[in-house]
Amino acid sequence: MGFGDEVKDQLSFLGGFKLTFQHLTRPRVTTSYPDEKKAKFPRQHGRHVLNRYEDGMEKCIGCELCAGVCPADCIYVRGLDNPPDHPVSPGERYGYVYEINYLRCIHCDMCVEACPTEAITESKLFEFSFSNRSDAIYTKKELLVDDNGMPQKLPWEDWREGDDMMTSGWMRATSPSGSAAYEGEVQWSGELGYGTRAPEGGQSGHRNDELTGNKALRETLEPHLLPEDIPLAHRGMQGRVWRAKIGAEKNKKKMEAMRVRMKELRTSRKAAKAEGKS
Repeated sequence: MGFGDEVKDQLSFLGGFKLTFQHLTRPRVTTSYPDEKKAKFPRQHGRHVLNRYEDGMEKCIGCELCAGVCPADCIYVRGLDNPPDHPVSPGERYGYVYEINYLRCIHCDMCVEACPTEAITESKLFEFSFSNRSDAIYTKKELLVDDNGMPQKLPWEDWREGDDMMTSGWMRATSPSGSAAYEGEVQWSGELGYGTRAPEGGQSGHRNDELTGNKALRETLEPHLLPEDIPLAHRGMQGRVWRAKIGAEKNKKKMEAMRVRMKELRTSRKAAKAEGKS
């Protein structure tokens, strides 16, 4: 063994840093949570909501199919006959009692699939916690959307923009008998506050990612791809310029948000001073 081989053998541990050095030149994937969050996908399974029709009537007819199909036995429903003078739902019955125990719920979305009237869907909100067990049991009052069709926002829930959009988007992608001819066709009744939501597309060209908020995995997970799987336009110097532009746009949005917060803070301080003088 020559002198060069001995030196190479002694410094072989540096090979363990190869992957680290490679990642130093790649874009960061860390986000400043909770101030900054990544966009959630349309098929995100989160907290349930009970929807209304566009005329304000409740979609739930108290059939209890969601409770029957639930594998975690976390849903409790009791139906009641509709009052003739002021019906709650278009059917003969409505959901008088509706409870979901989130200490048991596994967010499998089987309740959404079983519902014949599209009453129960899941939002994209999953960041909610409870200080006691009773808060974890959501009643109809907390699950039913308000008069504008918006989900109830409880104190322990961290709602962000877009968390209420495309609830249970995967249901809108389901086509009868799996026929591709139905893909992209609207098969969802109108909802209060939203109207008829856009259907989600699948593998064919019948899709509108701009309307549904869908993003290709190749775009969102590019930093984790192998070099040969990354598009040529995003490699080398061209890729550095492209990433610099994206970083500049993100920083610009952060600065604008900071300016808005500072402006609101100054306004609130001025208002407090004015009240103190008066």
